[in-house]
Amino acid sequence: MAARLKVTQVKSSNGGKQNQRDSLRTLGLKRIGDIVVKEDNKSVRGLVMTVAHLVKVEEID
Repeated sequence: MAARLKVTQVKSSNGGKQNQRDSLRTLGLKRIGDIVVKEDNKSVRGLVMTVAHLVKVEEID
């Protein structure tokens, strides 16, 4: 079974760059406290790295 990532938004995107806001929206995060579970792949890792200071990431088995 492939690993998954649990991504939680912990900070606001207000005042951030447009590409960071776009990355959050692509991940499916709209507001603080939102949680999404995504498959662990390179594209998702790239999005998470772009907004690493705004989210908390946990690996799920």
